[in-house]
Amino acid sequence: MTTTAPERPIDTPPPPPPRPNRRRRWVAAAVVALSIWPLASYTQALTYPGNASFAVRTVEWVRDNGGGGLVDLVESIWYRQGPTATAPDPAGLPRPSATSSAAPAPAPLPVLQGATPVPGEGVWTAGQAAPGGTPAVYTTFIRPDPQHPSVVAGVARFDQGLTRTQVIAGTREPTGSAGPEGAQVPAVARSALVATFNSGFKMKDANGGYYADGQVRVPLRDGAASLVIHRDGTATIGRWGRDVTAGPDVVTVRQNLDLIVDGGRPVPGLDVNAFGTWGSARNQLQYTWRSGLGTDAAGNLIYVGGKDLTLASLADALTRAGAVTGMELDIHDNMVDLFTYRHDPSGALSTATKLLPNMPGPADRYLVPDQRDFVAITLR
Repeated sequence: MTTTAPERPIDTPPPPPPRPNRRRRWVAAAVVALSIWPLASYTQALTYPGNASFAVRTVEWVRDNGGGGLVDLVESIWYRQGPTATAPDPAGLPRPSATSSAAPAPAPLPVLQGATPVPGEGVWTAGQAAPGGTPAVYTTFIRPDPQHPSVVAGVARFDQGLTRTQVIAGTREPTGSAGPEGAQVPAVARSALVATFNSGFKMKDANGGYYADGQVRVPLRDGAASLVIHRDGTATIGRWGRDVTAGPDVVTVRQNLDLIVDGGRPVPGLDVNAFGTWGSARNQLQYTWRSGLGTDAAGNLIYVGGKDLTLASLADALTRAGAVTGMELDIHDNMVDLFTYRHDPSGALSTATKLLPNMPGPADRYLVPDQRDFVAITLR
């Protein structure tokens, strides 16, 4: 037997079409509205003037928008494992230089005890010479970590009697706008350029201040590790308020955290980092790119930078290089680089050489506008 549906009366109207879900529309509209600001902010970060990699722009945008704790956690996990190799990667070692100098080179730095010496370890190579023929910079590499003999730190030593030091502001750091140099080495200074290298942490993380052009741009902190540039172009590293203070002779002060080398020795407590003296908790234990700056007993300026360094091994590297006072500069990938320069007979730049071949920065960094402040060394 078959059945049929009951017929609807001919005058009964059809059921109305289903109404759209208003709640969904409101939710979708809210999602779109809430996405506009982050998208615009991120786009601005990616397109902000000045050299910076996509990764650096992204990480710094996350930090600047409430994600600092997350970034710190990820970095703590990512960098907590030390290197396992027993010898340095040859690709990360400087190539022997054919450059010679009539001036005697400084005494070699001590090699790592208990490990097979690496060719060139601790042996100084002459760089750009002053008009009289004396090298203004010498470079070498050392191994500062006995527990990890594959770790290499590059070292550059600048004769401050032959050079001048200048901090050049970037498009974002330390004050949010470039200085008169345009966030790069000025064209008029390039014929005398000896080297450039990275500065310190972003100012919001540096626990210190910045003084330039006769103005305190970011308030200076008593006790902070300070790079102080004097009117004669010499640089001093010291503790603000104890070793260095404001005065008519001071043209620039760039502070970053606290000293890590004092009196020729690493400062106690670097492996503990109590109260976040040297940055976020446990960052002192991370095996990562690090850099530092110090002065030796003769007044030479000493830069150290390398991969897989902890805060303690960075301080050890500075002391092994002869620093009596030293401070940490910037850390992590794409933040640590030093370039030395050569010139052709006309004085034009001919080559730029990384302190270590595996330093990640492009060779023309600081010759084009950069987001971060940096240090330029020129001949007198």
